[in-house]
Amino acid sequence: MRVLIVGCLRGRLGQAANVVIGRGIQVDHEETVSKAIDRACSHGNHHLAICEVECGIRSLVNGLASQRIHVPVLACGPANAALAAEAISDGAEDYLPLPPDADLIASFLQEVAHESHKLISIDPAMSQLLSLVQKVAVSDASVLVCGESGTGKEVLARYIHKKSHRNKGPFLAFNCAALPDTLIESELFGHEKGAFSGALSRRVGRFEAANGGTLLLDEISEMDVRMQAKLLRAIQEREVDRLGGNASIPLDVRIIATSNRDLKSEVKYGRFREDLYFRLNVVSLTVPPLRSRRLDIVPLAKHFSKKYCKLNGLPTRAISDKANEILTNGIWKGNVRELENAVHRAVLLSSCDVINVEDFNVAEVSSSRGTEKAAVNSNPWVGSSVDDVEQALILDTLTYTDGNRTHAASILGISIRALRNKLRNYASKGASVPRPSLGLATEQ
Repeated sequence: MRVLIVGCLRGRLGQAANVVIGRGIQVDHEETVSKAIDRACSHGNHHLAICEVECGIRSLVNGLASQRIHVPVLACGPANAALAAEAISDGAEDYLPLPPDADLIASFLQEVAHESHKLISIDPAMSQLLSLVQKVAVSDASVLVCGESGTGKEVLARYIHKKSHRNKGPFLAFNCAALPDTLIESELFGHEKGAFSGALSRRVGRFEAANGGTLLLDEISEMDVRMQAKLLRAIQEREVDRLGGNASIPLDVRIIATSNRDLKSEVKYGRFREDLYFRLNVVSLTVPPLRSRRLDIVPLAKHFSKKYCKLNGLPTRAISDKANEILTNGIWKGNVRELENAVHRAVLLSSCDVINVEDFNVAEVSSSRGTEKAAVNSNPWVGSSVDDVEQALILDTLTYTDGNRTHAASILGISIRALRNKLRNYASKGASVPRPSLGLATEQ
């Protein structure tokens, strides 16, 4: 973890810096906002900026935003409510009164370090996945994490990094869907000053900033095909070229990519490069949806309740047994993210020491369950055996091809011999098998 401190270290800010350093965290220091922005651009892997209010919180926040650097800013200064309110209004995440409280700083650092992104699971469906993760994490192999939106793919990626030998290095996440294509190249590979209009200083890209650690390419399927070619080269050659630069920069980065789409289908339809897919898919992990690991719902809800009670300055509130039953029976189309939002809302609405059913939007949770049941019940084959479904599919396909066995076998993805054997079996049981097309000497 790396923290940027802005201001004069000779005063009480120096005490805050010593607390941060004492926790084994790497610290960079600049006395002015302009130099701090240049330092953030040149390193690219700061997790937090601690800035004295006298230096100008708004200038720092706006300056970092103009360079598309997403670093939370913690303002600090005298214990003054008006100064704190002004700093937060200027864009600071929070305000740290000086002289600093060591426990308060530790709390900020813990939140920024994503220690709250715990991988919580007791369900056997996840246990199998985590067993595989333990074997994969110790290697440097690229990992492709798939699953529906909200299942916790980024949390799993952080878990892999934490369990790897790179855990002392940086973990950087880049959302491939968050920026237009014209900016992705600069974000990933960096640029030199003057490389294009608006490049006012040298900027280190995400690849370079993640050197020695892990780079998460979130929602990789959203990246334009032309950009995928440049990404493939960087991964294969283990080097990048900054825009406007003259020298290649060597890399030592582990790649983890996530996708909520089926990349095999994306490759089939030409929306994703096959060579990049094979490069990323050294190890493939699929995070099951929350509805397939219901034993995790109650522990997750308890975790989120504790988290949001703490964030909102509320006493810890347990969730009632009846409410837990409602949550467990929900479908959660938005998965863990939807559950988290539901618990957060309930924490805010609850007026008791216990979160009850009425604190949740029960109608919304129940309707999602009913929707799924209705969808299942509308399927005419529910309640039929697999053999019956297979026979109906084969005979319907044969009718569709006007009795052409070769065409039907191709559509079904089976051999012509296997198709003939099945048709003989159906005919022997009295089923009506479409006759071969005119002119075909194909066996029944």
